[in-house]
Amino acid sequence: MIFASRTIKCAMLLGLLLGSLTTTVQAQQSTASARKELASLQQEIKQTERQRRDQRQKLKKAEAQLKLADAALAQAADAVVQQQAKITELQTQQSKLDTEAQALEQQRQQQQLLLAAQVKAAYQVGGHDYTQLLLNQQDAVKLERTLTYYQYFNNARMQQLLALKATVAELDALKQQTAANQLEQQQRLAQLTSQQDELATARQSQQQSVKELQTLLSDQQQQLAYLKTNEKSLQDTLAKLKAAAANRRLVSNTGKAGNLPWPVQGAISQQFGAKHGGGMTASGLIIQASAGTAVKAVANGQVIYADWLKGYGWVTVIDHGNGLMSLYGHNQTLLKTPGETVRTGDAVALVGQSGGQDQPGLYFEIRQKGSAVNPLRWLSRP
Repeated sequence: MIFASRTIKCAMLLGLLLGSLTTTVQAQQSTASARKELASLQQEIKQTERQRRDQRQKLKKAEAQLKLADAALAQAADAVVQQQAKITELQTQQSKLDTEAQALEQQRQQQQLLLAAQVKAAYQVGGHDYTQLLLNQQDAVKLERTLTYYQYFNNARMQQLLALKATVAELDALKQQTAANQLEQQQRLAQLTSQQDELATARQSQQQSVKELQTLLSDQQQQLAYLKTNEKSLQDTLAKLKAAAANRRLVSNTGKAGNLPWPVQGAISQQFGAKHGGGMTASGLIIQASAGTAVKAVANGQVIYADWLKGYGWVTVIDHGNGLMSLYGHNQTLLKTPGETVRTGDAVALVGQSGGQDQPGLYFEIRQKGSAVNPLRWLSRP
């Protein structure tokens, strides 16, 4: 009986030991599994962080490439604009030269006719035998009168000959100037063709940079972060401009709201307050227009900013006084520099798609005491 009891107790102890051993083994296995999962999770976190870091670096590189492409395009566009302006100036000069040459040619013809008439008159006077008059010492009065006639016609012929000579010299000088002008026009036209090719190449480079940037911003969170960064950059810039504008005393003569001319003519592709890019609202309009179209100041004022701004490309800001400012973005190139005074209708930039836009158009804002307001309240009806 005692033996059986001891046997039972041994069995129970053995069972407890086996159970404890099993539990320990299971716990060790569970701990190893948990450590393995933790290591795997940490590896995934590191990989995700690495991918985000790589993504940020690629985005930064794409932004830098876009800025360079925008700058190259602006430089090429500015060169084309200046070359076209110089050619137009030369053509205007040529027109004046042609008009002057026509007037001189008419003057030359009139001088030749007058000289011919004087020669004919002198010949008729010379019909009286001047030599005979001198040799025979005939009527002294008649002789004196004849000499006077000869003296008069001779002086007149000399004056006309000198005038004709001067006219011919002017015509020759005009011909040389015209030839030089035409040669310069030909050279500048050839340069213009080359510059237009460079402009087309720069535009292709810009479009490629835009595509690369948009590919990187396909993720909505990435796009939202990018837009927030752009908005902050704009707000910071405008805050500084607002503070600087407070120190200037410009007399505002913009007139009443609803009377300002449009900076460009075109359809509106983005309305003020429209949702875009992760739920952010637009602070201005985007007006569709062809690349290279002149962007015009909506009112008198002073340019207070003209530079490249992240997300908005080449931007011009004009202070109109009394806390009113207008902003023109996504330009191809800028035509005014800070400090310049502009009048209503002056060209301040050319329409483009800088700053990452896939289509040309003008981004237009109106700020009143630093706050964005609907530009349509200020612009006249199209």
